[in-house]
Amino acid sequence: MYWVTNREVFEKKKIISILLYSIGAGILILYYFVFIKNYGMVSMSRYLATMLFLILASLYIPRIGKKNDYEYYVMDIWSSFALTFVYSFVLYFGIVGIFFTIDQLFDVNIKGEFYYYMFLIISLIFAVSLFLSKLPSADEEYHMTEYTKSLKILLVYIVIPLVTVYTVILYVYFGKILITKEWPRGLVSHLVLWYSTLSVGVIFLITPILEENKVAKLFKVLFPKIILPVLFMMFMSIYQRIAQYGITENRYYVVVLGLWILGVMLYFSFKKPLRNIVIPISLSFIIFSSVYGPISSFAISKFSQNKRLESLLARNNMLSNGEIIRNSEITLEDKRQISNIISYFHSNHKLKDIKVLPKDFDLDKMETLMGFKYEPYYSFPYEQNRYFYYGTHNAEDAVDIKGYDYYVHMNSWNENKREVAGLILQYDRLKNALIISKDDRIILEQDMIEFVKDIYEKQEAKATDENNNMMNYEDMSYGVAVRSDVENIDIKFIFNEINGRVDENNNIVIQSIDFILLISNK
Repeated sequence: MYWVTNREVFEKKKIISILLYSIGAGILILYYFVFIKNYGMVSMSRYLATMLFLILASLYIPRIGKKNDYEYYVMDIWSSFALTFVYSFVLYFGIVGIFFTIDQLFDVNIKGEFYYYMFLIISLIFAVSLFLSKLPSADEEYHMTEYTKSLKILLVYIVIPLVTVYTVILYVYFGKILITKEWPRGLVSHLVLWYSTLSVGVIFLITPILEENKVAKLFKVLFPKIILPVLFMMFMSIYQRIAQYGITENRYYVVVLGLWILGVMLYFSFKKPLRNIVIPISLSFIIFSSVYGPISSFAISKFSQNKRLESLLARNNMLSNGEIIRNSEITLEDKRQISNIISYFHSNHKLKDIKVLPKDFDLDKMETLMGFKYEPYYSFPYEQNRYFYYGTHNAEDAVDIKGYDYYVHMNSWNENKREVAGLILQYDRLKNALIISKDDRIILEQDMIEFVKDIYEKQEAKATDENNNMMNYEDMSYGVAVRSDVENIDIKFIFNEINGRVDENNNIVIQSIDFILLISNK
């Protein structure tokens, strides 16, 4: 009778497992056809967020209703993951080493795709199967479990001091802001965000040793309160970006994650004892609501950017009863802002999502509709620059050195002095200049900006459908004659590659150049 009962329970569990796996497979297939319509920003963001939601859900669903030892359960899963990684790493590189040796010694000619397929097999079949087999049971008990001594040392005497020093640095910067009255830089929000997220993880992990370790307990008591001004500084930093450029998905994520961290720190400050299962539960629902529904990052960002565009158009008398009025006389900055908003929708969503634009609008109609061309730039300072690259079509061709005595290959990242026929050649990156001297006297200090600017202006003047990046040697060559009481020489500069940018003030900035120097003694 007992055997029959157990068998019935086993059969019932088996049926439930098959049913759940079937439902899961059906949901995956449905998700693929409904939500992954393309590989754009929205689809991929939703896909990654859904993965994170499910991963976090798998961490807390089995332990809901169990009051204690959640931290040990998570550490058990982490140990399984670390073990799986080590096994898979050793197995993969062991197999790669074997086949690489066979390939080299016996000329088998094993194709590169083999190693890629082997990686997929090990990572998606072996690693996943091993990890799932090592997962702890939902009913696992950890009453007699303790952290290892090495883990306690890592958390209490290494991680906590590092977080503390980082906090001091941020407080010093906060003091600088108060003294100079300059708003925080955009980078501050990201630095604070990831450091705060890591701090949540640290407090989560030290929870089981709070009663036995005074340092851990002091950190848990003080840190959630100390970090509040730092979080305020982060919110002020991101507020500056939102006030200027509106809400985008990235800024939305920063704000939402910051609010979650603020809530968790308040929870750490006032809740006793801690139920840390709240952390993954709350984070998973924050992630889910950030990519689905009416308050998702996509919905809020599109609403914000639409309002921002309408405000810009109204400010320039370009909007009347919902219709756009041409105006080519608006400021360059407003033209760029308008173009930038349209670029945002074009890159991340659809032009049809812009409410004030006609349904048949495309980028080619920008000048006809608005009165100026579509010329976007982006909000971060380094993205306001226009980057350029120029190279030679015939880089592998022979170079005609007729009439010259010396051929020297030079580049901007090598500032070592070179001696050629009694001349000392040196590239100075700070000055963007080639300096030639003899007998401790400078006979030439050639500014490279002069040549690069000429090349840039010639290429920009070409039609847009031409290949403006690649040129012939003849178009990238410049001759210089040096006549002095020390030396008479003729020099020819032949550029192989030029990397640079034009900053917001239309100044040429050289990032790297590679060139040939031909020298003739007269």
